[in-house]
Amino acid sequence: MPSFDEVLKEAGEFGRFQKRVFFLLSQTGITFSSLFASVVFLGRAPGNFWCRIPGAAELSERCGWTLEEERNFTVLPLLLGNESVPGQCERLDVTWDASASCSSALGRSGNGSAGSPPLAPCHGHWVYEQPRSSIVSEYDLVCGNAWMLDLSQAILNLGFLAGAFILGYAADRYGRILIYLLSCLGVGICGIIVAFSPNFTLFLIFRFLQGMFGKGTWMTCYVIVTEIVGSDQRMVGIVIQIFFTLGIIILPGIAYMIPTWQGIQLAISLPNFLFLLYYWVVPESPRWLLTRKKGEKALKIMRSIAKHNGKFLSPHYSEITISNEEVSNPSFLDLVRTPQMRRNTLILMYAWFTSALIYQGLVMRLGIIGGNLYLDFFISGAVELPSAFLILVTMDRIGRRLPFAMGNIVASVACLITAFLPEDIPWLKTTVATLGRLSITIAFEVVYLVNSELYPTTLRNFGVSLCSSLCDLGGIIAPFLLFRLAAIWLELPLVIFSILAAVCGLLVLLLPETKGISLPETVEDVEQL
Repeated sequence: MPSFDEVLKEAGEFGRFQKRVFFLLSQTGITFSSLFASVVFLGRAPGNFWCRIPGAAELSERCGWTLEEERNFTVLPLLLGNESVPGQCERLDVTWDASASCSSALGRSGNGSAGSPPLAPCHGHWVYEQPRSSIVSEYDLVCGNAWMLDLSQAILNLGFLAGAFILGYAADRYGRILIYLLSCLGVGICGIIVAFSPNFTLFLIFRFLQGMFGKGTWMTCYVIVTEIVGSDQRMVGIVIQIFFTLGIIILPGIAYMIPTWQGIQLAISLPNFLFLLYYWVVPESPRWLLTRKKGEKALKIMRSIAKHNGKFLSPHYSEITISNEEVSNPSFLDLVRTPQMRRNTLILMYAWFTSALIYQGLVMRLGIIGGNLYLDFFISGAVELPSAFLILVTMDRIGRRLPFAMGNIVASVACLITAFLPEDIPWLKTTVATLGRLSITIAFEVVYLVNSELYPTTLRNFGVSLCSSLCDLGGIIAPFLLFRLAAIWLELPLVIFSILAAVCGLLVLLLPETKGISLPETVEDVEQL
């Protein structure tokens, strides 16, 4: 009886069938990255807004005022009385004189004080002067509520974290394609509810759920792709990252064409329903079927793959051999029970955490250069494209470990140099910081591939999901680490990033090289790497 890898070679390791499945599943990267970065456009800051005095709307309607005229009567007196108050988070503490003429309707102050105009905090009476809506203007996430916009992104990352554990476990127990399809359905439904949420609480609940299902689609499609190709073709795990970057590049175009945040939210959510059509064209992973003692189904799928690739399996094949390793429901203890698995797991968890923390930290630090949000965001995504091509050129020649380590080391050096460059040469600081971002992006993309290659089939989806959950933890911590340390010394975050990346670059050298090696089927295979 042949092994799975022997049957795969005979059926075609990357033939027409695998290319079709790869292309179809890669589209998930576009929708997932759009969800990941959508807060930039969903939560765009309002250009100009001001606080409306209670009762002003009714009087404005009676007097036939335009918004500009109403602002002149309500906000300009505030500006004249106190130039340091912009009139956004505070308002005049006055009452309207309903019997007065429309040209002098501003009446007594609320506290009866004389002199400078009395002030009162604004509570839910903001007027936004902008052509495009956002969740900021929809739910009044300004002034004292501004932190809630950060909360919305943290909630999304918590959803990613929950999806890594819950759906990663489910994919190893119930099947890759089943969980992928259910996750696509969940992303679409939750995305629609988010777009029409009547209040911010409901918005947060379903944004969390959309993040959870979104992580399920991304991680599961990645595992399926790596499990149906041969050991020499697993670079598709890097190529699929290009589609993630394409989503980053496409998103500003979508946001530019659609003026409302609800429209943007629907545009990035509804395509997930199209992925449900994959039920008829993407089969279950044969590797997973073998681990669940479903050899007949696995062999049937392999014959179908061979047929699509223009090849034929030997008619004498009646079963594909697998290890006698007992199949059980995966748990964290399975990832740390043996020496090599324990070492791999701990190093990979740290690598995921470090890559995400530094990547997001550098993106936030560079910020948006210039005044064109759409163009600047497009360029920031295009900067990441060379990383995938550099990996494709090097990894098949020199392996996985060296690019993995060098990506972290170069990022470490770039961060350290940037921290101590003088401020009077900003172009050089920006260039070196961009080199650091490119390098950490390389490390970020390599960890996806290495992670999937260092776990056996019985634990692969769970292992990748668990380790990558540290990525979501890093994403949650990054803004707090960046802004709190920057308050002490502006360049202190870069020094911390440099130390974290240097340690990671050294640790990944302890991982085994997986270039040209068949995917391990059992824990024993991993221990022998």
